[in-house]
Amino acid sequence: MHPQQTRQNIKNIITAITEQEQHVRNKYGILKYQNHISIVILLFSLFGMLSVGLLYIIGEINGWVAIFSAAFFASISHELEHDLIHRQYFKSNPLVHNMMMLIVWLMRPNTISPWYRKRIHLHHHKVSGTEQDIEERLVGNGIKNPLLRVLVISDGLLGLILQRRRYQREINGFSFFCIFNAGFPIATCNFLILYFAIIFHCFDFISNGRFEYSALLNNAIQWVDTVMVILILPNLLRSFCLNLITSSMHYYGGVNNVLQQTQVLNHWLLFPFQLFCFNFGVTHTIHHFVPNQPFYIRQLIAKRILPVLKQNNVRFNDFESLKNANLYSPN
Repeated sequence: MHPQQTRQNIKNIITAITEQEQHVRNKYGILKYQNHISIVILLFSLFGMLSVGLLYIIGEINGWVAIFSAAFFASISHELEHDLIHRQYFKSNPLVHNMMMLIVWLMRPNTISPWYRKRIHLHHHKVSGTEQDIEERLVGNGIKNPLLRVLVISDGLLGLILQRRRYQREINGFSFFCIFNAGFPIATCNFLILYFAIIFHCFDFISNGRFEYSALLNNAIQWVDTVMVILILPNLLRSFCLNLITSSMHYYGGVNNVLQQTQVLNHWLLFPFQLFCFNFGVTHTIHHFVPNQPFYIRQLIAKRILPVLKQNNVRFNDFESLKNANLYSPN
């Protein structure tokens, strides 16, 4: 595509997004209370997770209902963190801003610190589609081997360990321990509990009940199993869905401009995954053109913006790119 046409396409998209945002803001006066809306959303998702956990503990819902429900609420907290990174809420009030950052981290304990993620996410917008985009590469973008890709998508810590040497070769300034330590103490505790539960239950299954455990260990595993159901497994589900979608929709290689950084994933087969990452595959491309915009605005304008994206040569459901490790190939 001719560079001048590319620039015009990008301009068309940005203009349409900003016009649609202004339209919905004019239509819904409540949207001007951006800080207040963020608090309401945070409390809704936080109390949603707490309520699900309480209902599971007292036996009113089963484990599967708890896992799926908590995963949905946790996905909202991810969108809040993303907006906080882009200073959409309480940018003139550091105390509230950082308190919100801490709460959304506690709701998603399998992630690195949001303060560290801010650094690599803003870098992501500068280098998206290249080997220097550590944020997307940490969740599987650019990996051709399907087994390795599933492992990285499923387990961020295991993926970091498996890919560390490749990252060291290819990413400027990469430090394994810098990223590993960015999860301390919350993600560290998350993975300790997760791995302990996996090891214990595998051993217990293999031993077929031949061992008697102490009362202390039995009490500990009951506590661990409860935490697994109400917090750790929901976030494992949430992060798997998000990592699958985001690593698939971001291109890796062959990228020269924002038009080529992402594709839109709105195929109906992906709906179960979209459900636990708040429709990320449908709306995230909008964010790449206009980053400073609350996530709920993107949801409100997506229906009108998607045709504009398609008209201006943003790709949709380009599953062929997955065969080539997300390479953006000329048509």
